Amino acid sequence: MSWLRKKRVLLMLFLGFTAILFLSTNWMSLFYPIHYKNEIRKHSITYEMDPFLVAAIIRVETNFKTGRESRKGALGLMQLMPDTAKWALEKAKLPDVSLDELKEEPSANIELGTWYLSSLSRQFEGNRTAVIAAYNAGPGKVQRWLDDGDWDGTEGSVKDIPFGETRHYVQRVIYYYNQYTEIYSEF
Repeated sequence: MSWLRKKRVLLMLFLGFTAILFLSTNWMSLFYPIHYKNEIRKHSITYEMDPFLVAAIIRVETNFKTGRESRKGALGLMQLMPDTAKWALEKAKLPDVSLDELKEEPSANIELGTWYLSSLSRQFEGNRTAVIAAYNAGPGKVQRWLDDGDWDGTEGSVKDIPFGETRHYVQRVIYYYNQYTEIYSEF
């Protein structure tokens, strides 16, 4: 008899937990968390960028883990290449940051990455899909694809991006961007 009672209690607890999980307005945020929200919000406001786009890029690049360095040498949360970082620091007239700080310090990396996204957004006239592609492949390559007619720069034609790594990257960033904008009502 007590064994059956334990099963009922466990079943009730499970159903209660499941109901709370699914009836909660923001239960999906458990699966799609956004870390460093204050830093992302601050720098997105400063550089007039969509904070959900910044968060989606960080999610794809490093899954919000600091101290990362790619095989190609990209640094930190937003995986900035050292040459791009040096160029951006000079153009943005930001305080000089060492590459070690850029790799380890979330706020500095997010600021520089967000500034770079803003620069790409101006270059590609606000075309979010082209900006994402340029963040991965470089603005020169993306501009060539657009100029040569290899890709029209639209989200609907992402499958036509000539470079597989960039095509996959853009698809992933758009996926997380869509998840974040559906889950979170505001940033």
